[in-house]
This record gives sequence, C-alpha cells and structure tokens, in this order.
Amino acid sequence: MNRTRTIAVAALGIAAMWLTSCSAERRVIKEPLKEAQTDYLFTKLKENELRFDWFSAKFSAEYKNKNEEHSFGGQIRIRKDSLIWITMSPMMGIEVIRLMISQDSIKFINRMNNTYFIGDYDYLNRFLNTNIDYDILQAFLIGRDLSFYENDKFRATVDDKYYKLSTTERHKLKKYVKSSEEAVKVFIQNIWLDPVTFKIVRADVREVKRENIRLEATYESFESLGSQVFPTKVNYVIYAENNLTANAEFSRVVLDDPQSFPFKIPASFKAIQGSAK
Repeated sequence: MNRTRTIAVAALGIAAMWLTSCSAERRVIKEPLKEAQTDYLFTKLKENELRFDWFSAKFSAEYKNKNEEHSFGGQIRIRKDSLIWITMSPMMGIEVIRLMISQDSIKFINRMNNTYFIGDYDYLNRFLNTNIDYDILQAFLIGRDLSFYENDKFRATVDDKYYKLSTTERHKLKKYVKSSEEAVKVFIQNIWLDPVTFKIVRADVREVKRENIRLEATYESFESLGSQVFPTKVNYVIYAENNLTANAEFSRVVLDDPQSFPFKIPASFKAIQGSAK
C-alpha cells in the first residue's frame, strides 16, 4: 500500500484535539474530589459537551505506525450525525487525499495516484483491526460522548483528579441498529471528566469480544468558542497488534456555519481493489 493510501485510511480511524493565553479560564482543584452520582455526572457531561449542527476547522497532524511517520495538514467539516468531510495535504499545501464519511459509507480520492475507493466500514475496520462506526468516529474526533448508544449501565468513580465513568456493557440503541451484526456488539468504555468544566479529557472504547484492541483519545488545550470550550489538541492511539498513534492540533474552528461537502471522482481515476465501482 502506498504512502498516501496508508495516510488516508489511518486518518479515517483517527480521521487519534485541542491552555494558552486565550484559553478558557480553569479553577485549580486543591481539595480531593468527592464521589458523585452517575446520573449527575452524565447530566453535566451532556450539558457541557460541544453543541453544534455544523463544524469546520483546519488541522495539522503527525501519524506514526510501526516505523512509518507522516506529517500533514488539512481541513475537516462535519454535519452532525450525518457527514464527515476531510481533505489532507501532506506537502506544500497541495491536496492529495479527500475523504467523505457517512453513517453507512466511506469514500476517498487519492490524487497522488489517480485512484478512488467507495465502500463501507468493513474496509476500514479490516485495515485498522478495529470495530468503529460513524458515531464512535465523530465522538472521538471532537471530544463528545456517543450519541447512538445506551447510557444506563455506567458507574461513577474518582480517578486521581478526574471523575471517571465506566461501563462493561454499552449497546447501540435499537433504533440505530442496522444489522444483526451490530445488534450483538457490546462495548467496554471509560470516560474521564474534568471536575470543573465536565468536558471529556480522556476516553477509550473496546469491544467485549476483542478486548486486545482499544481506541483511546486524550484531549487538552481547551479554548473558548463563544460560550463553549473546545479541545484544540488531541492524541489518538489505536492499541492493536501494531499500535497506531496520531497527534492533531486544530485551528480556525467555526461552529454552525453551513458547509458544502464537494466530492467528485474524476472520470479518469481507477477504483482500488475492494471498492465499489
């Protein structure tokens, strides 16, 4: 697999965000944290997670896998719960990869070798040895909780200076299940919350049947976005047979400015193996 295709697929899985002088003000916690009820913490989490219908930003990232290291920049646009659109420019600002991800499909164009791919999440999960879907990808990209999964089986604890929410049985809500395979997936998940902002500062998820494969994200450098705060730096790790890591920094974040999602495959481009025509 050539370099740009490797970057493209890796970006999907991570495709593993964001305190400077203009950072949101944070109060220092000097006393040990007291335990809190699970329902209270989940309510505070939902009240304080990023609210948006449209999202756009620029980013720079570094990606490592085995002995490979790549640096690239690009743009990301999101229509909440619907579409994720990403462009990547590894050199001199010239776009070489364009991705468009929906609830049930993944598409990318590789301008370096004039190829394209159209398919589903099976391709991504086989390549990365993961088991993610659109909801997990969207949530981990921008530091939110999952939208399409149950919330009623978590327990709350204190882990050092953070609140921690944990579950060993997180199922997708029935109305969002699209196949019998999805219906039997059960996820183990941990979420660490800042005790002041109740923003997610770390999260991980893995499937019960594949506990040796884990997706983790750590969020920092929270900055103000109007009345909200958002992490501008993130570290993503996929723990598997071959660990994959990515560090990303986001800038020029804009909320609720309607975006376009241009994606046109040139007639001369060829489909890669495994792609729909």
